[in-house]
Amino acid sequence: MSEKTFPFLQFHRALPQEVPVSIRVLGHGEIHGGFANGDAGDQAARCIDCGNPYCSWGCPLGNRIPQWLQLVRDGRIEDAATLMHETNPLPEICGRVCPQDRLCEGACTLEEGGFGAVTIGGIERWVTDEALRRGWRPAMHTQERSGQRVAIVGAGPAGLSAADRLIRAGIAVDVFDRYEEAGGLLTFGIPAFKLEKSVVRTRRAVLEELGVVFRLGIEIGRDLPFAHLLDGYDAVFLATGAYTSVDAQLPGAELDGVHSALPFLVANTRRLLGTATTQALPDLAGKRVVVLGGGDTAMDCVRSSIRLGAQRVSCIYRRDEANMPGSRREVKYAREEGVEFLFQRQPLAILGGEHVERVRVAQTELVSAAAGRAQSRIVAGSEQELGADVVIQAFGFLASPPDWCAEHGITLDANGRILVGGPGRAPQQTTNPKVFAGGDTVRGADLVVRAALDGREAARAILSRLQAVTAST
Repeated sequence: MSEKTFPFLQFHRALPQEVPVSIRVLGHGEIHGGFANGDAGDQAARCIDCGNPYCSWGCPLGNRIPQWLQLVRDGRIEDAATLMHETNPLPEICGRVCPQDRLCEGACTLEEGGFGAVTIGGIERWVTDEALRRGWRPAMHTQERSGQRVAIVGAGPAGLSAADRLIRAGIAVDVFDRYEEAGGLLTFGIPAFKLEKSVVRTRRAVLEELGVVFRLGIEIGRDLPFAHLLDGYDAVFLATGAYTSVDAQLPGAELDGVHSALPFLVANTRRLLGTATTQALPDLAGKRVVVLGGGDTAMDCVRSSIRLGAQRVSCIYRRDEANMPGSRREVKYAREEGVEFLFQRQPLAILGGEHVERVRVAQTELVSAAAGRAQSRIVAGSEQELGADVVIQAFGFLASPPDWCAEHGITLDANGRILVGGPGRAPQQTTNPKVFAGGDTVRGADLVVRAALDGREAARAILSRLQAVTAST
């Protein structure tokens, strides 16, 4: 066995250089830089091209990972970026925010063998950044415009992905969004230390160069009737996300100092962007902050709280660490930055006078479930109270379909999500044949990569419909 034949024995798994904790908590920038001095090629060379591309199977988009790792190893950066973009409309974003430890890297053969997975996410991010810096741009599928128009409602990952595929196929695209910046939760929900906003702005600029028109600060149904889109466009794609917070109905949730996760994160992003907002960001300097929840949004809240000067930040989660739904990587970063985790604690009530003072919790024990994760059960007589000046509830989000769906023949399922597909309908097509939908408004709160998948597949279905209409006329 030679090192030349097996580079993974020569090059150990390594992420791009990480900003030291003592420095990174002082600001909101990303905590990883880029690869340098050929490191990306060395890391790509660790791939053993195992013949069964478990990494690709572990990726919802089916990215051709071994193939573009080979291109990176050969120094063909622009070619690697082009191949990435064939399956993923947002590679530089997914490279940053995907939970690779649960997807492609978790499925890597080297990870299974104990050698450490290929740093797929870090390479994907670096390659796209570098290619864009060199002037690379996604290729147009056709230089001819069909004369057909599609409206996209929502400029988040699903909307951006659909816009990419449609514009490159010769369809004119207008993207509407109520926010003042494109990106949806990429911009306003995910903190800058995970995804710097310049990255999203660059992606918007790339799409605008291709011809996509962004109409921001416009809420469909308030500023412009949905009927205008149905009448003026050949198809409509709805990607309105999941912005409705799950209400745990905790007593005391109405007290001053209790906040929902998303408004807190949005207000902080707007503060950093310098955009106008009526949302007030709570003053956390010197405060005891308690975050309730164990997903990625909870990790965003605890890590943001550290950067906003909180004296102590605690995360309360009703199950153990192994059953947390969030990325293991994010939990690691949060712990490094000083967050205290209190596992197997069930929040019961938020206590105080007019302002929050304490959180009542109970110890839990885990009970095996017939299917899925273990369930938590309160241990009798285990209640205790924890001091708190600020409480942030991060119990998750529900799909936020527009109020006007029903009047336009768009059916919701039993969980309030837009219904797509099914007998007689194309993938991502709603019960209104002219309207398609995808992302969190269809799935409920889910991963960015799955929203990108929905946007890609919706664009494919829309193109098929438009081609059929053209052929019949």
